Amino acid sequence: MVGMQSYPYVITVSSEKGGVGKTTLATNLAIYLKALDENLPVSIFSFDNHFTVDRMFEIRGQRTTGTVADLLLETPGRDLIHTGQYGIGYIPSSSNLSDLKDIVKTPMMLARLLALSRIPGIVVIDTRPDLDILTQNALFAADRAIIPVKDMPSLENCRNIFALFDQRGLDRKSLALIPCLVDERIKFDGPFADQKTLLKAYAINRGYRCFETYISKSPKVESLNTNPDGKIYPILTHAKLTEVHGQFAQLAQTIIGEYRGTAEPRALLFHQWLQAEEERKKESFFARLSGLKSECLLCGRPASGQGGDRISFYFEVSDGSAAGFFDEECFFRLLMTNVYNLDTNLADDDPTLLIMRDAARESTFVFRPVSNGSGTTVEFHRFDLDGVHHLKKTYPLREFEGGMLRRERSRLFSLMAETFGSRLDGTPGSFLLVHPVHQEKPEAILQEENYRGLTRLKQRITQQVLRPT
Repeated sequence: MVGMQSYPYVITVSSEKGGVGKTTLATNLAIYLKALDENLPVSIFSFDNHFTVDRMFEIRGQRTTGTVADLLLETPGRDLIHTGQYGIGYIPSSSNLSDLKDIVKTPMMLARLLALSRIPGIVVIDTRPDLDILTQNALFAADRAIIPVKDMPSLENCRNIFALFDQRGLDRKSLALIPCLVDERIKFDGPFADQKTLLKAYAINRGYRCFETYISKSPKVESLNTNPDGKIYPILTHAKLTEVHGQFAQLAQTIIGEYRGTAEPRALLFHQWLQAEEERKKESFFARLSGLKSECLLCGRPASGQGGDRISFYFEVSDGSAAGFFDEECFFRLLMTNVYNLDTNLADDDPTLLIMRDAARESTFVFRPVSNGSGTTVEFHRFDLDGVHHLKKTYPLREFEGGMLRRERSRLFSLMAETFGSRLDGTPGSFLLVHPVHQEKPEAILQEENYRGLTRLKQRITQQVLRPT
């Protein structure tokens, strides 16, 4: 199978209902999978904080470094795997996961981390008995999600998992139910002779897929988790004569068959998508970069962004027809003379000048040409970087300013003429947006995440600038 060595096949065990045998299922399934194929790498980790995985697989005296919390903090998964009991690799559990939920902002974050993890073989994920953001991540990253059910309430809770997949537009094929802790002594009159038959019938009636096998309730298996040493023993070695032993073997064989029949696990597909997305981002970035004006429109010098640690400004016409960079001094002089009508000969340490510079570096500006019966005016707006409106002014658009003896071309007119061209007499819905960037790397504003933020800001500003009065 191409890519299986580097991209794990992921099995998530999940249920919103506690007490359905979820962790017993996850830990013992990992052991049975390894027993069926000793050359198959099998790993496990848990988003629950009961440390059952650690108690089951850690080797006494083994020195461990890193936990599942480090996986969420971008440490490559393969670097966190410790080889434990029964040849199972495990990532140590963490009691600090609740503190990290704020950094897990999307339900696809784990899919990305596993795609980059370099973990080979099969990974089993144990989850908390709820649908928090970590459980959602584990479900969406899974090639096979196993949902244990033991009674009607746990079966009813399943619909939340299926609804979650429907809301995200994900295929339900990865989800499968398995009746667990089935008490074979309970018999019913009528078409459903026992607990497992009843649960399967109700599940199928709701359109849920079920495994052929089930897991019986067993006092012997329950005793494996309760002993004076606090150790947890596996069913494979300590409950060989029980029905549960054969049931786990059958389930593991089914999973092995699914694993071997999967040419491209989700981790590989997600990795391919990430690569395609990265290429798309690069193409979009270079397309935006190649569309920039090569010179500052106000002074004619190359707009390379070089020249110290000063702040520069990015400009863009709202319809995308023009974009580029302004030298800070050029744009600041335009603000001083044409917008705020201040003296440009102020000393560099003048408080008024310092305040104006700081304000400009924390503002987004809008210049909008508006045509009326008496000519074209420029509607000027100042927003903060969150899109909160602070100032609106209107100026007549004159090509020249000053008296007859000292007539010179208006910098405001040059700005508008260079960006709007022949459409200067009024372009409904269009405006020029000017946004501060750091001069050392001004092109960073055009990279995907930054430009997406600028686009959101532009959308907020558009709603306010073009709002009917």
